[in-house]
Amino acid sequence: MSRGLVLLVNPNKVHPPIAPYALDVLTTALEAADFEVEVLDLTFHREDWKSCLAEYFAVREPMLVGVTVRNTDTVYAFEQRPFVGEHKEIVTEVKRLTDAPVIAGGIGFSTMPFALVEYFGIDYGVKGPGERIICDLADALLTGRDPHTVPGLLVNTGAGVVRVPPAVLNPRRGQSPLPLATGQFEARVWQVDRTASYVRRSGAAYKVDNLKYYRRGGLGSILTKNGCTYRCSHCVEPDAKGTSFGQRAVTAVVDEMESLAAQGILDQHTTDSEFNLSIAHAKNVLREVVRRRHSDPGSPLNELRLWVYCQPRPFDEEFADLLAQAGCCGVNVGSDHIRPDLLAGWKVTEKGTTYYDFADTERLVRLCSERGILTMVEALFGMPGETPETMKACVDAFMALDATVAAFSMGLRLFPYTPMGIAMAEQCDGVRTLPGLQSNTATGPIVLKPLAQCSGPAEYERQFMFDEHGDFRLVCYFSPGLPCEADAPDDPTARWSPAVDLLWDMIDPAEHYRVMLPTIAGSSTFDNNYADNSFLTGLTGLGYTGAFWSHWREREEIMRRAGEGAAATAEPAEL
Repeated sequence: MSRGLVLLVNPNKVHPPIAPYALDVLTTALEAADFEVEVLDLTFHREDWKSCLAEYFAVREPMLVGVTVRNTDTVYAFEQRPFVGEHKEIVTEVKRLTDAPVIAGGIGFSTMPFALVEYFGIDYGVKGPGERIICDLADALLTGRDPHTVPGLLVNTGAGVVRVPPAVLNPRRGQSPLPLATGQFEARVWQVDRTASYVRRSGAAYKVDNLKYYRRGGLGSILTKNGCTYRCSHCVEPDAKGTSFGQRAVTAVVDEMESLAAQGILDQHTTDSEFNLSIAHAKNVLREVVRRRHSDPGSPLNELRLWVYCQPRPFDEEFADLLAQAGCCGVNVGSDHIRPDLLAGWKVTEKGTTYYDFADTERLVRLCSERGILTMVEALFGMPGETPETMKACVDAFMALDATVAAFSMGLRLFPYTPMGIAMAEQCDGVRTLPGLQSNTATGPIVLKPLAQCSGPAEYERQFMFDEHGDFRLVCYFSPGLPCEADAPDDPTARWSPAVDLLWDMIDPAEHYRVMLPTIAGSSTFDNNYADNSFLTGLTGLGYTGAFWSHWREREEIMRRAGEGAAATAEPAEL
């Protein structure tokens, strides 16, 4: 018998659509705790979302409403498009239609949870994985227990947002055994159910429709572990997801992969911070996939096409062999740069040491190529110390690789609890701006305050998304060593379009077919920003599956076919 109804809402209206995996995770946990769970997915109701909400609440009365925030914005420095404004409209409408308390979470939400609880005007929030916390909160609401007894829960008291400290904290090296009020850089393994195989459905009413997402987005998602022990300067995941690897049970992961494949979701992409950073566990997952493929010719895993995120190291021959045997079609490797002086303070372990060099990227690409696995190598330009000379060295080295695609991005979106965001706030010290701090909507110098100078975490987090008037001002960073408009890196509204032009000029036009390059709005149809990208929507409309970059070399033909309206009649294309 159900203990009560919990509604989970997906407000993400970006296309191509990405399945709200978190809602499957939460549904699995809540159902195991004997709650009835329904999902209201607004991704496919971009225009009629209000009537969708009204129809639902006219006949249902949930005891709790959960909202997932996957991204606060596009995290694309040249576009700077926020999503939380649209999310707030949806949350406001939910609050108008029901008296049930509202809780929000998700990876995007977790980058600035205190500020977003206040901005949305909601009752509760979760930083990091939410399956255990939402179950505990639902039980508290049902039994009349004080929500302040729910460890890890963010509570909007009306006078501010507070976080209930976790009952147990097992600190990693150099960390305090006492939780910080912000929940900053904690191990969040206790928040994760590592034994359950998350239930993935297709075609069920008021659940996530994974097959529909696959047919319209070309990929399914699979998580093998949560959190990350590394401390890359621009990455939100160690703070937002946790500073330890919460490894899921191997059989639970592969059961889930097999379930998705049985539903026809054959292209599956890992959603770990990086698949290979806990390589022994990753190898065990692959071994179990291989074992089931070999032991049962009828297993849907024999049709699996796996796509993974990896770092250049660790990546050995055994790992490459296992990837090939498990049906891996492509590896997306985040090399970021080739210059040791830049990587030294940028891509680091928890001890602050660099963990790879460019030779590791070269080896990864070679090992994959030898096994017929496609590769995309990614560089990220614009970090402190970047100059035209360092950028050119990286471009030349990447273009010499035998990779399927080389992708070049530029500029960093700063977030409150990344090492880089923290450092920038400390250097500003509330009294000065820094060359390279930039926002397309800035009305004056960007002066950040460190957390210690703020009234609390909400004020500290807000300044990375909003200006002092409450208007959107997404804070980004471009190295002042790169050329910008009017050569004015101190101007917070200056655009780095000359640096983009310079990057394009560094690559022979004959090689453009295998390169992703940043673009200024309107300059090209071939930009590599995901949200509402014309190539990607055309690609999925024609029925292509797999990682979008695997089709990048054929993009002109795909765009032509999409423009001719071939989407209505095309058969799904596979690799």
